[in-house]
Amino acid sequence: MAAIKIPKKIVAYSVVKDEEAPVEAAPTAGESDATQSPQETPIPRVLRKEVPRKADDNVIHMHEKVERPEVLIGSTYKVKTPVSDHAMYVTINDIVLNKGTQFESRRPFEVFINSKNLDHYQWIVALTRIISAVFRKGGDVTFLVDELKAVFDPRGGYWKPGGKYMPSIIAELGHVVEQHLQTIGMLKMTELDEHQRKLIDQKRAEYDEANRQTDAFADSEFPEGAQLCSRCSTAAVVMMDGCMTCLSCGDSKCG
Repeated sequence: MAAIKIPKKIVAYSVVKDEEAPVEAAPTAGESDATQSPQETPIPRVLRKEVPRKADDNVIHMHEKVERPEVLIGSTYKVKTPVSDHAMYVTINDIVLNKGTQFESRRPFEVFINSKNLDHYQWIVALTRIISAVFRKGGDVTFLVDELKAVFDPRGGYWKPGGKYMPSIIAELGHVVEQHLQTIGMLKMTELDEHQRKLIDQKRAEYDEANRQTDAFADSEFPEGAQLCSRCSTAAVVMMDGCMTCLSCGDSKCG
């Protein structure tokens, strides 16, 4: 198709549907019909193209204007720390968006923290309101996990059963939020790849083998905790009558 040269500046255009006949653009107010010559190239016409409708136009996303329904789905987590005599109970309620469709999803809507310990009442109320406000704001709320887990107690943290260290109570609340987001599918659970699993299995086997070697005297006939005798090289030295005595060869520091 040959190129069409437009000698004049385009000052107006009209939009028509595909099914309608194309119409030339109307001239401007300062332009008369007498100034247009039959030899002049007509102003190009602009046709409107139908934009395909997105499949997720009707999908409801979490935002501030979403009203709270009468009933919410929730989960309650118990948090028992060694720094407090009373446990905390963290309840996170979820709202179900696009229920009954292929886009159905659960999103956190509000959080409540309850405890008999009133020492932390003020910051607990403030924290629940802030976290709930972030949840209702919508978008990516997973950043809360890293922010909460990064809080350290200047007095020191504590160890949870199983050997996991918690730098503060706030950090443990962050772990609770992380666990909940993983449950509803907003966060992926961290899983080790095949190479990492093989490496851990290898290191664990090496550790068990090393412990098996250092525990060679576990079945000894001498008392547990006996020290090694420098004379007979037997783990049989114990304290007797205020003197270190070997139960194997009878060597004694007291002569």
